[in-house]
Amino acid sequence: MSTNEHTSQGHAHDRQAHHGGHGPGTGHGPGKSHGSGTGHGHAPGHGHGHGHGHDGSDLDWAAMASLLTQQAETQSPLYAEAAAWLASLAPAASVRRILDFGSGPGVVTVLLAEAFPEAEVVAVDATPELLALARERADARGVGDRVSTLRAELPEDFGALGTADLIWASNSLHHIGDQRAALAAFADVLNPGGLIALAEGGLPSRHLPWNQGVGRPGLEARLDAANADWFGEMRAGLPDTKEEIDDWGALLADAGLTPSGTRSFLCDVPAPLPAAVREQVVAHYTRLREGLAERIADDDRAAVDRLLDPAEPLSLHARPDVFLLTARTVHTGRKAK
Repeated sequence: MSTNEHTSQGHAHDRQAHHGGHGPGTGHGPGKSHGSGTGHGHAPGHGHGHGHGHDGSDLDWAAMASLLTQQAETQSPLYAEAAAWLASLAPAASVRRILDFGSGPGVVTVLLAEAFPEAEVVAVDATPELLALARERADARGVGDRVSTLRAELPEDFGALGTADLIWASNSLHHIGDQRAALAAFADVLNPGGLIALAEGGLPSRHLPWNQGVGRPGLEARLDAANADWFGEMRAGLPDTKEEIDDWGALLADAGLTPSGTRSFLCDVPAPLPAAVREQVVAHYTRLREGLAERIADDDRAAVDRLLDPAEPLSLHARPDVFLLTARTVHTGRKAK
């Protein structure tokens, strides 16, 4: 895919709310879990919540813009904490250019610009509509003079990224078949002393008690298992896919980087949920229903249908005990000076 630099001094994450988590669900996260996310999570419908083919290429990210933005905003405290941690690892004065790969609507892009006030932040995404939202968000938050956008598809367009002092990639690396080669390419982009931060993994989102009163107890754990099977097939179907142990510290070291710390950040929105977050949970289960329908038992499929039925007293639309609890893990590596 061709790259296209959208100039303007304003602009530019959250394909994270876009690439975030894996699976048919809408992983709640600002990253795009291509997945946000959003993390987010991945799911056949996407971790950031999109329905996709095995490589995620058929997802209509533009149509999901509103949901991706909502998911990212819900998890903004988590990502703001992560950005502050990165600022403690990489002094602001030494960070002049940041790449936010899989930026989506730019929620995390702006948080990075706020955490690194001396830096130019580039939102990198393949969806023009999401990059336009990133530009609008940066302008609205007063950091538009330091945020730009770059339309690119990796791994084809690594050469168009330019160099950076900090690279943020959320729930996106797992959508590249050869993750080891991608990390080596990211390492080449880093300036000496630069830092890469990979938001990969964490904990599956939870929204309901173990005994949810609809179908058999433990529904979410079984949906997670079905989603894990889907994710394995998605990875196996990617171009040039290579099977790797998800030891991100070892993979960073093999790319010539020094592992510089790993931390997990919590998103905890207790019941009763605000209406906007409840809508995200409903969207998550809708995507799970669409993406995992043939992978789950008949009684679990019926339980999900009841949870999505507005006329059901114990549905996600009405029950007071729905919550959102998840965690995102960030792995870092530094290039030698």
